[in-house]
Amino acid sequence: MAKSKNNNTNKLSYISVPSQIINSLSSSSLQSLLLSPKKSSRSKTRYLSWFTNYRSPKFWVLFLFLFGFLGMLKLGFNLDPLIPYSPYPCTTSQLQNLVSNGYLKSHMAIASNGENSHQVEVFNSVSHSQPLISSGNLKSEVGVEEAEQSEFWKQPDGLGYRPCLALSNEYNKASVGIVKDKTKYLIVVVSGGMNQQRNQIVDAVVIARILEAALVVPILQVNVIWGDESEFSDIFDLEHFKKVLANDVRIVSSLPSTHIMTRPVEEKRTPLHASPNWIRSRYLKRIKREGVLLLRGLDSRLSKDLPSDLQKLRCKVAFHALRFAPPILGIGNKLAERMSSKGPYLALHLRMEKDVWVRTGCLPGLSPEYDEIVNNERIQRPELLTGRSNMTYHERKLAGLCPLNALEVTRLLKALGAPKNARIYWAGGHPFGGKEALLPLTGEFPHFYNKEDLALPGELEPFSNRASVMAAIDYIVSENSDVFMPSHGGNMGHAIQGHRAYAGHKKYITPDKRHMLPYFLNSSLPEAEFNRIIKELHKDSLGQPDLRTSRAGKDVTKYPVPECMCNDSRTHSYL
Repeated sequence: MAKSKNNNTNKLSYISVPSQIINSLSSSSLQSLLLSPKKSSRSKTRYLSWFTNYRSPKFWVLFLFLFGFLGMLKLGFNLDPLIPYSPYPCTTSQLQNLVSNGYLKSHMAIASNGENSHQVEVFNSVSHSQPLISSGNLKSEVGVEEAEQSEFWKQPDGLGYRPCLALSNEYNKASVGIVKDKTKYLIVVVSGGMNQQRNQIVDAVVIARILEAALVVPILQVNVIWGDESEFSDIFDLEHFKKVLANDVRIVSSLPSTHIMTRPVEEKRTPLHASPNWIRSRYLKRIKREGVLLLRGLDSRLSKDLPSDLQKLRCKVAFHALRFAPPILGIGNKLAERMSSKGPYLALHLRMEKDVWVRTGCLPGLSPEYDEIVNNERIQRPELLTGRSNMTYHERKLAGLCPLNALEVTRLLKALGAPKNARIYWAGGHPFGGKEALLPLTGEFPHFYNKEDLALPGELEPFSNRASVMAAIDYIVSENSDVFMPSHGGNMGHAIQGHRAYAGHKKYITPDKRHMLPYFLNSSLPEAEFNRIIKELHKDSLGQPDLRTSRAGKDVTKYPVPECMCNDSRTHSYL
């Protein structure tokens, strides 16, 4: 049977196409590809002949192949956004587990375990990443917030004050004979913590100058509380100390053989705030006669109001001669560099140890149980309470005599504009109540570290069980900070206040506890109004130049202007 010629026109033609391309096509594209087009009539006009080329299956196969190939190339080059890169293969899944289980804490940002420290840093950076903001209003709010944050790190106007230790001609002439004298020697025994010992060493040098005697390297009394047996050269750079003071007072490591058998005249009753005239009238004849004078308990014994040259000598000792020993300076500077490696940082000196609460007559406020422990110890050892024993706890609190606890420090910092991502170094002993006592701070400011957090394994081991050395490390990191704030007064806070002023009036926040605490107790005060009031109270307490002449009886090493700093064309720096 003969077949019709038209039967062939109803048959389908098939071509082989890769499955990847087929999957990427729509149904309409597939139909146009699989159905073989009818032959065009030769009667069609010439101007449509080019269109028939686009109806060719070969053309579409080539086109789709190129389209798919280019698409796969683009996909390959854009894998980065789809698959986040991490140098640690398990980071992404582990991070999710850490977050879900609540283990991602701020103190993990720099791990004490050396091999995991970088991985933990990755966790911390991811957990604090912020989403992109496209809203105009949100951008405006962020701009305001960034301005407030930068304001917190802004340094006070130092009014051009610079170190100015030019001594009088009379002082310099007298120095020639004083440093050559080998007949009179002063021995001093200094007590207390490291910062208290610093103050006494400063006064010891000045007293030696007043008596025109050589100073034997001060003896550091073993601290009964801390049990630290460090010697002078363990904490301070002895050779530097001698060199800086070579033209002021002769410093010797020990008594010479001519005086070694001499029984020193011992004096324990130096009155508070003794003047140079009193010291000469009391001790000069005795030291000339015996050759050796031994002084103990110099804390606050020397008057704060001295002649100009002696005030400059005080500053010279405190800010130039008393440099920490190289090992301490080395580890302290390392920790400071680690804190500053990601931008500015704040240093807090927290006084929240158990003995501080007992001695000040204050309560930690953690819970009734902790308050009862402090009260009981104070009852058992009433001699620990330092002054104003007739005041109740609440009276002390409102008078500004109590250390700030962690919640109060947190509220103060927030009111003053400290950003939530601020890096904070906290100095001081372990707080009574442990980590629980610090929760308000760590909850609001997660980048919260102390020296143990920053040190690598074994770095602090040479200094273990040496409280004075640990205090020196805290001092170095705190002094190098962009902003410093103590939670309570004390020797370290006062020393750093003067040191930062002498360094160009670096920002130092002095909490106005007496005036601000009533607002802390007012729970009905809106947060915005509270912040405004706190900022207003502290606008002049941020480390601006503060003349000691307006603060009679204050230590020049705390207020070095104007005796040790000046801002006119006659400025002479001692460097």
